[in-house]
Amino acid sequence: MFNNDKNIFDIASESDFLALSLSIFNFQLKQNPVYGQWVKLLGVDPANVKTLEQIPFLPIEFFKTHQVVTSPISQNTIQFASSSTTSQIPATHFVNDILIYEKSFLKGFELFYGKPSEFCILALLPNYLQRKGSSLVYMCDKLIKDSKHPLSGFFLDDIDDLILKIEQLKQSKQKVILIGVSYALMDLCDMGIHLNDNFIVMETGGMKGTRKELLKSELHAYLRTGFKINNIHSEYGMTELLSQAYSLGNEEFSSPPWMKFLIREIEDPLKIRTDHKTGGINVIDLANVNSCSFIATKDLGKINENNKLELMGRYDNSDVRGCNLMVGDL
Repeated sequence: MFNNDKNIFDIASESDFLALSLSIFNFQLKQNPVYGQWVKLLGVDPANVKTLEQIPFLPIEFFKTHQVVTSPISQNTIQFASSSTTSQIPATHFVNDILIYEKSFLKGFELFYGKPSEFCILALLPNYLQRKGSSLVYMCDKLIKDSKHPLSGFFLDDIDDLILKIEQLKQSKQKVILIGVSYALMDLCDMGIHLNDNFIVMETGGMKGTRKELLKSELHAYLRTGFKINNIHSEYGMTELLSQAYSLGNEEFSSPPWMKFLIREIEDPLKIRTDHKTGGINVIDLANVNSCSFIATKDLGKINENNKLELMGRYDNSDVRGCNLMVGDL
């Protein structure tokens, strides 16, 4: 185990982040066989890695085919699995210390929104509730419990009950977070459900083949019009991460101090962009200390002039070039 995990949530400066990132890089290089082999196959000399841009990022696809961990899994290991179709292999994140995940999402939520006890939390996550091993359901379950509000809860098929609770909450001064997958929120607003200033609507993405994929701006415009509210918030996370970024209604994502985004060139995925143009999203998630903190995702985005992340879509060809280097090596 990495000995400085307490420092992960105490980062106060860019120099703190860099120092801890390099420390975790060297730890995972030695203790994570998958990441260590990836760095070796790239021909990277660890002694020359001095900046964030020089750190190699592991293609996220390896979470589908390998155990990406720094220590062996045990009976206490929690397995989070991504959603997938029957033709897809789900990604699996083996979490050997669930308390780090809880600390990460609770501190992140409080940083952007305040304590869960200030809110009633309504979670509209139908497809996630129908399968096991969802990290999003785990997070929402903890937030719902910590809210301690009698109307907080999950909603699967009982939409009438959700609508009843929404009408009750509209009459109060209670702050409410309605968090849901994109298609479920669209279905709800298509039913003529109007909200008021008590509500924060937070979409977590995911059409899951039920509707046409939309740009964030198109989705948010649809939901704003349908719910008759001014802003739509977003949560950006994934099975392979233990931290989340949030957009507070402006389609710009901010991350907690222990998480950072870099943008890589599309044609040269080992090169980091230094402009404000679109490329592949690389994530540094220091809470992933026990798996891999340096992940090349399949998402496209850019860092704008405000130093915030904007999501632009997904790779058409989702396989990051070079993943087959390790087939049969581990």
